[in-house]
Amino acid sequence: MRVRIPARPAPRPVLAAAAAALAAATSGLFAAAPAAAQTYTPLPAHIYAPYYETYLAPNTPGITATAQASGARYFTLAFLQSTRKGSCTLDWNGVASQPLDYYASDIASLRAMGGDVIPSFGGYSADHGGTEIADSCTNVQAIAADYEQVITTLGVTRLDMDVESNSLNNTAGITRRNQAIALTRQWAAANGIPLQIQYTLPVEQYGLDSNGEAVLQNAVANGATVTSVNIMVFDYYIAKEGVVQMGQAAENAATNANTQLQSIFPSLTSAQIWNMEGMTMLPGIDDLRKKTEVTYEPDATTMLHFAQSNNMNFLSIWAIQRDNGGCPGTVDSNTCSGITQNTWDFSRILEPFTS
Repeated sequence: MRVRIPARPAPRPVLAAAAAALAAATSGLFAAAPAAAQTYTPLPAHIYAPYYETYLAPNTPGITATAQASGARYFTLAFLQSTRKGSCTLDWNGVASQPLDYYASDIASLRAMGGDVIPSFGGYSADHGGTEIADSCTNVQAIAADYEQVITTLGVTRLDMDVESNSLNNTAGITRRNQAIALTRQWAAANGIPLQIQYTLPVEQYGLDSNGEAVLQNAVANGATVTSVNIMVFDYYIAKEGVVQMGQAAENAATNANTQLQSIFPSLTSAQIWNMEGMTMLPGIDDLRKKTEVTYEPDATTMLHFAQSNNMNFLSIWAIQRDNGGCPGTVDSNTCSGITQNTWDFSRILEPFTS
């Protein structure tokens, strides 16, 4: 999902004039309504939605098959990105053989089981390589149109913006993304779509780095309402950190991020701030080669209870295909955790969070 990139403070842009100019330039942009046959169902108030690695297709079970086997009913689909750097066209993983509607029938089957999906934009590879759509495409209206196309094609009500690596310091891309989000929310409101926007950001035990804070400050400045802030409680990569108790580390990160969010969103109450927070853990051995960051099942239980007691809105793992013990000792596999565990242990611990 990410590799730790040292934070470089991102200057806070002055955006009021730009936002006003954009609003004037794009008036009437959203005249077209979504397809009348589409139904938009809000997600549950509390949701466990593990990331599903779409780039493993077709050599991985489909979404519905994974739901049937794991018990999870909601998934965060990773990742949508531009087809190439400089493009405004989206595909799954930027691969032409996986167009936007590639999973449409599978999503329909999942919904028949009572589940749903959250499409995720970006991810480490796209954010690092310049194919995250707001970094790649320089036209805010086109980015907003891409978001709308995802919503209408897949019938979804939440979009996840995974911002890490170079995207954290691309201030032009950050501004475009938030301006496009603001336009998309206006369009969704006009068409009765209960759209939610989630930001997924890297975190340390001390909270968000300054560039992560700047992404959210920029959202506020551009009128891009954020529903959920999902912190990635892994890949801390702290020098000489020793063995990390990942459950406690996640609590530390979430608590410190909460203090930062209160400053960024001062109009919200403490309870509302906690309710907009989410956490994503990495089951098993982390990416760091020293194997000092290992998340075990009791850590997941600790995070579950913490999230429940603080009324957080979102829990996830990176990723559902890793939720098995098929490769003990292996570091950073896409298809197993690297620890000895039963298949779906983490999902079965975290699934009760959904309500």
